[in-house]
Amino acid sequence: MKTILKLSNVNISQGGNMVLSNVSFEMLEGEFVYLIGKTGSGKSSLLKTLYGDLDLEEGEGEIVDYELHNLKERDIPFLRRKLGIVFQDFKLLPDRTVNGNLEFVLKATGWKDAKDIKERIEMVLDKVGMKTKGFKFPHELSGGEQQRIAIARALLNEPKLILADEPTGNLDPQTSIEVMEVLQDLNKNGNTILMATHDYALLLKYPSKTLKCHENKLFEVVQRKSN
Repeated sequence: MKTILKLSNVNISQGGNMVLSNVSFEMLEGEFVYLIGKTGSGKSSLLKTLYGDLDLEEGEGEIVDYELHNLKERDIPFLRRKLGIVFQDFKLLPDRTVNGNLEFVLKATGWKDAKDIKERIEMVLDKVGMKTKGFKFPHELSGGEQQRIAIARALLNEPKLILADEPTGNLDPQTSIEVMEVLQDLNKNGNTILMATHDYALLLKYPSKTLKCHENKLFEVVQRKSN
């Protein structure tokens, strides 16, 4: 299995404060890994480091063939094209339709051919069960539907790794399960996913490898099998 992400003895700081120290872990292609921990424990700082929003100042990190410790400003857009990033608050453009939101990303990342763009948008919307919603504006969609669109957007450039930062954080329990089912299906179809969450009900329902941020450390949690 190919290594998609590897951190070795990494220290993560934000605003001059050490958030996580001596972090080492590895993710392989096709894995689904949870990242858990209390608010302020370092989950978002870790994800921001992975997509180049925070500099990696100490230790070594490699993600989708980019060295985080040697990352140049000009490399960041190219790194992010290999990543799919899903945020808690969707971050959809309110003045554009669903199709418009997805087209905007494709054009910004170098897609030119109108037919190719249309086909790609249809494909990702189909993957998240939203094929008929392309002409809607974000405000016409429920929270769960908006998050599905955000996941579709993350899939546009066939990312090697999806980083999901509390993707169910703004959703009710039933909608959370529906969004989680989408992520599970993507994972079964080969997508590698690292998901930060504080929704422990999802961990119990969909058990998988789990990393926990606690007291400036990151460690793997061994889940007990329920009888």
